Amino acid sequence: MRKKQIVVIGNHNATEVQASTAYSIGVYVAKKKFALICGGRGGVMESAARGAVENGGLVIGILPDDTFAAANQFCSIVLPTGIGYARNSMNVLAADLVISIGGEKGTLTELAYAWHYGKPIVACSFTGGWSEKLAGTRIDNSREDIIKNAHSLKEVFQELDILSQ
Repeated sequence: MRKKQIVVIGNHNATEVQASTAYSIGVYVAKKKFALICGGRGGVMESAARGAVENGGLVIGILPDDTFAAANQFCSIVLPTGIGYARNSMNVLAADLVISIGGEKGTLTELAYAWHYGKPIVACSFTGGWSEKLAGTRIDNSREDIIKNAHSLKEVFQELDILSQ
């Protein structure tokens, strides 16, 4: 049986709030026995990966680089793509749910891809960046739903609970 796959996206230079949020989400993803997928590098990606791995979870890092060396130490499986940030498309295609924390230009591209591919998105508006700007909105009218606005970790956890039903 395939595990549910949660993609966590966000800043490579995370603030304390973003890092602690990512860590807590990683912990919860592991406890739900879901797989965590991220860009495999630092910041939000590393914090989420650490939370998952420290709680027995599986972490898949999809790297823009062509070697394993750029991966953070908490990735269980590393997929070097060698395609640069075009890999952002691969990240979100692997998602049953995308969770956005903070976010700069790379996160914005992942959010656009996730929207385009019809992936459900939860944006942690309390973490700033593109997550705050796009939470509760539609990128365009190609979909009926919205980017869900999580005002707290509790609301993120509720979305993960729904996915496990």
